[in-house]
Amino acid sequence: MITTAPVLDRIEPSASYLATMRAQAMRAEGINVVTMSFGEPDFPTPPHVCDAAYAAMRRGETGYTAADGTPALKAAIIAKFKRDNNLVFTPQEVSVGSGAKQVLYAAMLATLAPGDEVILPTPCWVSYRDIAAMAEGVSVAVPCPQNNGFKLRPEDLEAAITPRTKWLLLCAPGNPAGAIYSRAELEALAEVVRRHEHVGVMTDDIYEHIIFDGLKFVTFAEAAPDLRDRTLTINGVSKAYAMTGWRIGYAGGPANVIRAIGKLQTQISGCPSSVSQAAAVAALNGPQDFVAERARAFQHRRDTILAALEKIPGLSCTRPDGTFYLYVGCAGLLGRTTPAGKVLQTDGDVALYLLEFGRVAVVQGAAYGLSPYFRISISSSLENLEEGCRRIAAACAALI
Repeated sequence: MITTAPVLDRIEPSASYLATMRAQAMRAEGINVVTMSFGEPDFPTPPHVCDAAYAAMRRGETGYTAADGTPALKAAIIAKFKRDNNLVFTPQEVSVGSGAKQVLYAAMLATLAPGDEVILPTPCWVSYRDIAAMAEGVSVAVPCPQNNGFKLRPEDLEAAITPRTKWLLLCAPGNPAGAIYSRAELEALAEVVRRHEHVGVMTDDIYEHIIFDGLKFVTFAEAAPDLRDRTLTINGVSKAYAMTGWRIGYAGGPANVIRAIGKLQTQISGCPSSVSQAAAVAALNGPQDFVAERARAFQHRRDTILAALEKIPGLSCTRPDGTFYLYVGCAGLLGRTTPAGKVLQTDGDVALYLLEFGRVAVVQGAAYGLSPYFRISISSSLENLEEGCRRIAAACAALI
């Protein structure tokens, strides 16, 4: 029998993926389930982006490209960084991959030695810990509770840094809590990083354009330009442009790190999809007004669903600054008993109860490193979301 690699013992499948697959399996059995677990915009990819992909295929642009991206896409990324973030990069400081997740993995694999530490402010995206583990790194979770706005404080960062720290990984607005850092907050974190020359900052800016309430997005490299040589800025086209399946992500940062990522790309995938790269050029260079329009639609959904959740005894939720997620506190449900006689002891129990009794798929907060919460995605239709809230309310009312 072929045995599996030991690294698989250190990682877990994506919790959001598993929740969505369970819901799909139940629907295949004829059970009506409302899915509020998957982070994928329900808007279509813009027509001009699809047209650009079709035109590229008609021109015969269907072969291999450079491993780290076409010159046209690198130029579009450089222009985007300058336009949106006031960051200046050369083509040698930009790398393209098959999705921001793959770029994150390549960046970890290219920079971590066994035992190197990655600081993760939690709650954070479920994949960060496992990506670091696959690169033989060690995740250092720093709890960022609700009373701190789900954000990392300078003193907590200082306490977490050790001689083995390699990266601080920031995502804002973050998945799952949607918190955003102000320029002043980033500058305060930068003051800590300056004192530790061996520490780099990796930012996942994938939700950059899904911002609410007139807030302005600032990335770490923009707030701390003197730390440019220690900052890797990662982004992609999946969320803002509704291009999840096109699988294009990118990074801008120090040339030596970018070269290392590109070297890995030659062995990981050869190159990103040529057609998807042409589509990404159109997305980044084309009209941007629809991006803000879609963010306003997500804000309307946020406000509507928050109002519904506030009426459900036992639940609480902080208003997120961005993304299309709500991180719902469920401490008020713990210790209560389901109609089947099971006592809810964890947020995992709550998520399972909502699925089996309420027929609603959510993701338990333990997967994101901070309990007791569960995450719901507001990236589906308002009709679907409102039905999901009705079911959650009914399930909560049925508890003893």
